[in-house]
This record gives sequence, C-alpha cells and structure tokens, in this order.
Amino acid sequence: MRELDIKKEIVGKMNQFKDQEMDDLFEGILALETIEECYQFFVDLCTANELLSMKQRLQVAKLIRSGETYTHIQEKTGSSSTTISRVKRCLDYGENGYHLVLDRVDADIK
Repeated sequence: MRELDIKKEIVGKMNQFKDQEMDDLFEGILALETIEECYQFFVDLCTANELLSMKQRLQVAKLIRSGETYTHIQEKTGSSSTTISRVKRCLDYGENGYHLVLDRVDADIK
C-alpha cells in the first residue's frame, strides 16, 4: 500500500467517528483534572480489556519511538506483531496523536 493510500485510509477512519457525541466524549475527557479522576471515569467507561489494550498500544508507541525491535517489543509488552505494526503505521502515517501525547508527557517529566 502506498503512503498516500495509507494516510487516506487512516483519515477516513477518523472522519467516520466525528460527530457531536464523540465531541461530547472528548470534552468529558478534557474535563478530567487528575489521574484519579481518569481512573474513575475510564474504569466506568471501558472494559478491563479495552483499558489494557490502550495501555499496551501507548507502551508499544513509546518503544517504537525509542528504536526497539519488534521482537523486543513483543517480549516486553506481550503485543502481537499485528498490534505493533498497526501502532507503527499510525506513528508513520496517522494523525500524530501518539507523537502529540508522548511529546507532551516527555516535556512534563523534564
């Protein structure tokens, strides 16, 4: 798949979710002020598996950005090669969401 085709596919997926209800969800998330409030909300909102998947994907993104191999990432996170590839594709061709979050978290730590 060509780079432009991958970008169109990812943007198309994003656009299919854009609506008022999704905006409401994101406004709710932005209203959270502490890590504890995030735990309260996300435990109510998501299943344990959904939370674990999100946590795993962010960890995979961190490891990819730090230059780790797929084998090391699989061993460290238990992620499948499919998950790692999907995260890598989003890092390379997505909406820069992973980069945005990881850059801000890194800046807050420093």
